[in-house]
Amino acid sequence: MHYIGRSSGDSRKKPQNLKLVLPMVWDLVRPRRALLTLGFGLMVINRVSGLVLPYSTKFLIDNVIVKRHLEMLKPLLLLVLGATIIQGITSFSLTQLLSKAAQRLIAELRQRVQAHIGRLPVTFYDGTKTGTLVSRIMSDVEGVRNLLGTGLVDFAGGLLTSVIALVVLFRISTLMTALAFGFLLCFGLALNKAFSTIRPIFRERGKINAEVTGRLAESLGGVRVIKGYHAEDREEKVFASGVHRLLDNVMRTLTATSVMSLSASLLMGVVGAVIMYIGSHQIMAGMLTIGGFFTFTLFLGFLVAPIMQIVSIGTQLTEALAGLERTHEVLSERPEDKDPRRTVALPDLQGRTVFDHVSFSYDGNRTVLHDVSFQAEPGTVTALVGSSGSGKSTTIGLISAFYVPSAGIISVDGVDLSTVRLDSYRTRLGVVLQESFLFDGTIRENVAF
Repeated sequence: MHYIGRSSGDSRKKPQNLKLVLPMVWDLVRPRRALLTLGFGLMVINRVSGLVLPYSTKFLIDNVIVKRHLEMLKPLLLLVLGATIIQGITSFSLTQLLSKAAQRLIAELRQRVQAHIGRLPVTFYDGTKTGTLVSRIMSDVEGVRNLLGTGLVDFAGGLLTSVIALVVLFRISTLMTALAFGFLLCFGLALNKAFSTIRPIFRERGKINAEVTGRLAESLGGVRVIKGYHAEDREEKVFASGVHRLLDNVMRTLTATSVMSLSASLLMGVVGAVIMYIGSHQIMAGMLTIGGFFTFTLFLGFLVAPIMQIVSIGTQLTEALAGLERTHEVLSERPEDKDPRRTVALPDLQGRTVFDHVSFSYDGNRTVLHDVSFQAEPGTVTALVGSSGSGKSTTIGLISAFYVPSAGIISVDGVDLSTVRLDSYRTRLGVVLQESFLFDGTIRENVAF
């Protein structure tokens, strides 16, 4: 059994270079460029139509109410109603289009990661917990929906709204806009620093979650051993330790996001107070109309709101990239059938197996088999006899091509086994392993497998 200790890959470890992940992100996005283009087009229409209502308030107050131009009321209302309908339709279309596409991408990526893991050598499984692999396949890919789904589009939409709002604000009052923009710029720089700090925390969370899940899977799988030694209390403490590490990570994340949200709220309060002070003086001086000030206040909200969204959406994108980094690590592992040495196909298999001065070590330090030589002829039975731990199972693992010997040669029908293509070899191989494993299903289905 393994203990849940502090991972060597925690936040103290140098963060993975995002440049390694970006090509992977592009590979995911490239086949869906047309979909994203359509999504961004709908987003632009959605955001622009959403600005019609606040912008119309200036004309409503200054022209319809103050100057009593009632003939403008009907077209103004029709314009607002039409823009609202367009905004609703585009919002619905974005959700249907991008959210469903993101879920299909998650399913596709899960299949890709599972297929890749299934082709990795046994040595990879020896050094990786089952729970960690399950987390890689099921959890780490979830964040992809924020890259292709509404998360990224909302992020871009917020920036677009901010740009449009900024142009309108400058047209209404240059002084008030310059002051507000200065405050927001300082806050944006602080956010950039905050996200560079919080990203390693999200990366560490994935590792901790995988370790805790792996330990739980071990405990459930080895329940007979635990009960046989009356070690339930010990397992509770070990698992609780991992859960508290996970809780500590989540608490750190919540603290960081709470500080960012608090800063954003304080920013809005300060900016609002400054705008109220300057705006009231400009109205008294005749430099600004009441409708203009009211519209300025509304559009200031459209400028600040995306900054507030960045706190949540930016966190989601950061978590998505951290998950993709972990997924990239797995996909970077070379499958065993991609070994450049394995080029020989066995047309037929007689079964003459020869060990020629074979040595093997699992970890590169302790030798399990040392200078083993024997041959097994077709049509005969070869028995390996020895005490527990003497290397019998290791020998079968080497014959099954689960491992490659550290020294010496294993040949089958005169061909070096390390050069044989695994698909041509294992389809002709029958193995009964030391520990029998049954898949969920009937005995007939397991025998058929």
